[in-house]
Amino acid sequence: MTKDVILSISGLQFDHTQIDAGEPVEIITIGEYYKKNDKHYIMFSEVTEGFTGTTKNTLKISKDTLDITKKGVTNVHMIFEKNKKNITCYNTPFGNLMVGIAAKDVIIAEEEENIDVNVDYTLYINYEHLAECSIAINIKSKDAKNFSLEQ
Repeated sequence: MTKDVILSISGLQFDHTQIDAGEPVEIITIGEYYKKNDKHYIMFSEVTEGFTGTTKNTLKISKDTLDITKKGVTNVHMIFEKNKKNITCYNTPFGNLMVGIAAKDVIIAEEEENIDVNVDYTLYINYEHLAECSIAINIKSKDAKNFSLEQ
């Protein structure tokens, strides 16, 4: 994997009132990658519409864990561990939320120039069940020979 990478992050929520899910929310951006102590680190920035400044994001990927840290317009440290529930405070421009994440599955597939992460989890806000969710993350070397934005 090269230092310069392209990330695709797609999320989907299903609440108990929906029969079928809505459209996934997806971002595609560039980032920086490095590996240390068998953990993959990806850093990228995002802009929040309607606010000045950016949010710096760090993804830390290990054997069966996805760790997301956001610092800036929003601030949070979320940990997705298979069969574990983690609670954190999510600081947004609109106020703070207690967020609970109960990850049911964390699947990580690594190749030389590609990493795929898929997480299925239950989301709780202020100790109330909100939705069943999934996140799909694809990290590709910017210089990959078979580079494509389509999956």
